[in-house]
Amino acid sequence: MRLALFDLDGTLLPGDSDHAFGQFLVQLGWVDGTEFARRNDAYFADYQRGRLDIGGYIEFITEPWRWRPQAEVEAASRRFIAEVIRPTMRPAAQELIERHRRAGDRLAIVTATNDFVTRPIAELLGVPDLIATELERDARGRVTGGIRGVPSFREGKVERVQAWLAGQGASLEGCDKSIFYSDSTNDLPLLERVSDPVATNPGPALERLARERGWPVLRLFE
Repeated sequence: MRLALFDLDGTLLPGDSDHAFGQFLVQLGWVDGTEFARRNDAYFADYQRGRLDIGGYIEFITEPWRWRPQAEVEAASRRFIAEVIRPTMRPAAQELIERHRRAGDRLAIVTATNDFVTRPIAELLGVPDLIATELERDARGRVTGGIRGVPSFREGKVERVQAWLAGQGASLEGCDKSIFYSDSTNDLPLLERVSDPVATNPGPALERLARERGWPVLRLFE
């Protein structure tokens, strides 16, 4: 198996879909704009510093909508994709995905952002397999504010990828080639486990490390 794994935010998308969805909740008027935006920005800064409390963030970012009617939530998701995500998509990112698809590689997006936000984005990008932080749901299928299983964040990305591969009778170590594209030092655990790490639109810290280790640096957009 030849494996091509893609981080999402900052890698295939020039922005951060998690943070952007929080901003969209403000736009919808579902939250107190000033205080919610302040906390959303603070969580995003913590993520960038590598110290995000992902459980606290999931509880925070889902609270404004998890009690709302499902039809209303689904309509908001469609608007978010159409108004916020689709205009930011870049041809170079889609071309990268298509190049791996034509090569016959197995594709997956591996993201810390939750599955509610990212599944429609993965579908838009045409990537069938999504490894995302999964929202816990109750017996009626309603989001609880918790996380189901291991969040795909930092070391959790390695665990989730290995579990996904194990379900196919495979492993990272058994792949003929495994490539992972990421912009963030949060993804070092997985970058260090694949055969071909690629620092993609990297921040300064990851770019420095990539240069030191001889990893390729790819820029899909500025």
